[in-house]
Amino acid sequence: MFREIRRKDRKIPNEIGEKILKESEVGYFSVISSDNGYPYVIPVNHVYADGKIYFHSALEGHKIESIKKSDKVSFCAVSEYEIRPSKFATGYKSAVIFGRAYIVSDEIEKRKALDAIIDKFSAEFRKEGAEYIDKASSAVVVVGINIENMSAKSAE
Repeated sequence: MFREIRRKDRKIPNEIGEKILKESEVGYFSVISSDNGYPYVIPVNHVYADGKIYFHSALEGHKIESIKKSDKVSFCAVSEYEIRPSKFATGYKSAVIFGRAYIVSDEIEKRKALDAIIDKFSAEFRKEGAEYIDKASSAVVVVGINIENMSAKSAE
């Protein structure tokens, strides 16, 4: 159902792919646009927790409308990215996933995801982050991605 990596010599274990998902600050979320059927990709700050990817979003907008129309998505995260001008090459590690996106409706799962986002991006402000979540939770949507396929690769 999903293609294998073409460059088998660059394939790395999915455990490293999970590490890339955990450590990368920005991931690229791709969904089929609800407007015109074209792919729509947008950078998001994400967390990888409990075998899923989570990020927050406004209550409405292009991402949310598109997820509601088609839940099939792709997500990519990259780490150790380095342009190597003299070699006309780029070094990197990446994880690419295919999965199904959903709007997190369970309040416990939503809170855990928002807490994980605070822990990853604002750990030194954990107390303030918890208070912020208490006030703003109803004003955001959390999107979860159930991963169906992951591939990871490295060009060193």
